[in-house]
Amino acid sequence: MKRLLWLVLLLTLTASAACTTPRGLGPQDIPTLASLDDLATALPLTQNAPPAPFNGTLTAFANVDNTLPSLAGWRYLVQLDFEGVFADTPRQARASARAEVWFNQLASARRITISTSGGLIGLEEDASSEAVRLGPDAFLVQNGTCSRDTPDAIIAADLRAGELVGGVSRATPGGRRAVINGEEVYLYTFAPEDLILPSIRIGDNGSYTVTGGELWISPSNNAVVRFYLNLDVQNVVIFDRPLPVSGQIWMRYDLYDIGEAANITTPFGC
Repeated sequence: MKRLLWLVLLLTLTASAACTTPRGLGPQDIPTLASLDDLATALPLTQNAPPAPFNGTLTAFANVDNTLPSLAGWRYLVQLDFEGVFADTPRQARASARAEVWFNQLASARRITISTSGGLIGLEEDASSEAVRLGPDAFLVQNGTCSRDTPDAIIAADLRAGELVGGVSRATPGGRRAVINGEEVYLYTFAPEDLILPSIRIGDNGSYTVTGGELWISPSNNAVVRFYLNLDVQNVVIFDRPLPVSGQIWMRYDLYDIGEAANITTPFGC
């Protein structure tokens, strides 16, 4: 429950009609994604099939970052945005959360910065925090105060992208190859029923519709390099908030700097 509470703090919705547009990627900044069917048929599989064993159905990415601990180093950005209304009301609701994470396998080190826009429980708008894991030690800097090895620090330092945006239980090659974030990657397709969405719970008479999505995997690194998802939602609960909402959800995950061990030190103020 403590871990879920931290995720609630990251993604709590606001209900102010005067709230501002979330920082980072706004709806107008996110390109319309092709439909899953269009992506699957863009090019014949025989032209751009990934190497074995990635040329069949993959089941290792129920969380997009499942395989990252086996890599020497990396950095990723993950963002979730919601814009809409509280279900069956005209009251506007918006939320945005963005996390950037660095990793150094040799040093057993991890750094995460979290920024949010919109009101959070007990926090001011446009809040930010930083957490660092250095071996067995965990640090958290919030509101200019550092805590070490507290339950909050431990949870924050170990937060994962999969806890925010989930992943897919089954993915199949989609017949496209590209270079994204400096890595050779292959497109994979998935069915809506294969989505793992830990941040979303369907309410009574609720539903969601996938309006766009992309999953790009690097076989040489056994890692998801990009996962984008657009959803239209009706009467859903986000991170166990008390009131259901309806609107649009945009999820974005990008992996960078694969193999580069980040220089991670004790955060400033600790």
